[in-house]
Amino acid sequence: MKSTILTLTVLLLGIPGLIMAAEEEHKEEHAHAHPEKMAMPSEAVAVLASTSGSDVKGVIFLEQEEGYVHLTGKIIGLEPGEHGFHIHQYGDLTKSDGTGAGGHYNPAGHEHGGPGAHSHAGDLGNITANDKGEATINVKAEGLDLHQVLGRSIVVHAKADDLKSQPSGAAGPRVGVGVIGIAQPKEK
Repeated sequence: MKSTILTLTVLLLGIPGLIMAAEEEHKEEHAHAHPEKMAMPSEAVAVLASTSGSDVKGVIFLEQEEGYVHLTGKIIGLEPGEHGFHIHQYGDLTKSDGTGAGGHYNPAGHEHGGPGAHSHAGDLGNITANDKGEATINVKAEGLDLHQVLGRSIVVHAKADDLKSQPSGAAGPRVGVGVIGIAQPKEK
């Protein structure tokens, strides 16, 4: 049908009509592709994979709340004890040791420290693995906006973050890393 209308337009109006008809068809095809305002994602997920030499795996859910991002989930395969837990700059998992994720997410240029307003936005403190090597995650990242960390990564380190050493808390190598992606919304 569109090609018949286009042919009739060309016959009746010539080239200027062809251009106008093509522009109108383009507008129609793309009218629904770019809604004026898309809602910001409010839920995300990161599936943690082991780095080379590690058996760490896990799933972390992120949900935007009023004034903070709530991180929940479970990580397995850890050594018992505390482990540094951070959001890193990049979602690049191409290096087997996890270093493709870059440093901590730090848009304001603060020094490293414990979670809070005057440290890296990605400083989430430590998580604790039980004697089975499992850590249950329940962290509130105050002042963080979910849309700012989509496509970045969550990293778990081999050792505890001392919350003071620069630039990243002397938490040791990365044992698990996962990209933060938009999650399928939960049914309410």
